Amino acid sequence: MTRSDDDEWDIVTSVGYTALLVAGWRALHAADREPLARDDYAKHFINASGDPYLTGLLADPETSEGATAFPRLYGVQTRYFDEFFVSATGDGIRQAVIVAAGLDSRAYRLEWPSGTTVFELDRRQVLEFKAGVLADHAAQPTARRTAVAADLREDWSMPLRAAGFDPQQRTAWSVEGVLPYLTGEAQDALFTRIDQLSAAGSRIAIGALGSRLDQNRLAALEATYPGLNRSGDVDFSTLTYDDADKSDPAQWLADHGWTVEPVRTNPELQAGYGRTPPDVDTQIDRIMGSRYIAATR
Repeated sequence: MTRSDDDEWDIVTSVGYTALLVAGWRALHAADREPLARDDYAKHFINASGDPYLTGLLADPETSEGATAFPRLYGVQTRYFDEFFVSATGDGIRQAVIVAAGLDSRAYRLEWPSGTTVFELDRRQVLEFKAGVLADHAAQPTARRTAVAADLREDWSMPLRAAGFDPQQRTAWSVEGVLPYLTGEAQDALFTRIDQLSAAGSRIAIGALGSRLDQNRLAALEATYPGLNRSGDVDFSTLTYDDADKSDPAQWLADHGWTVEPVRTNPELQAGYGRTPPDVDTQIDRIMGSRYIAATR
């Protein structure tokens, strides 16, 4: 499905399906003997979707080095953002915004301090699907969870404020996995709104595996690592936008008064967690590119 400026999607189409796919990888990683992050809700989203490819993966997971690569890489990414929120709330921040929340279950998984409000910002169809699945499993949020239905390509700051967001309070923002799916103009608009809504002392974490993508090189790598291409029929190159017309996120933040920590890659994060990144992970990162950025206003 080719992108357009006003395209629509739900949880099983276009960009929405990528959230379902990543949930599948998180579910597979949770079943690992020593997962870096554990999301026990992820499997429920896959089963509820009825997607034959993903339900098949969960029913009969492959264990080859190639097949475990993407679940591991997204386990690393999940751990990074989990720790970001734990650190921010440990510093006294009690307002969090998960931008393009997708099937993120942190409002249910993490141990949020009393008085914390977690705003989940995404399209209505995605939020309704997630809420329905979690309700079916009697899941209860561990913070005050507030869903905000909005399109990131529009002015989402107004519905966020209407939902009770307080720009005078310090905020922890996560922008996970979304930038590759935005045009340069939409990305700058996103950062500008976050900047305008952030009180001094606010924090932000940005990151994605796939800041660039060469689908042909990735397919070629599967010859060495069978089972690697576990994305079904998704061609990410038709869903993402080229980096050429985009600002560098770390530089944008620095130029607007944020203190930016050293940028890290997915393999570097693995090493920081005491793991030795397998060669396949390093090669995937060379092809797809990963950048994890944390900053304080």
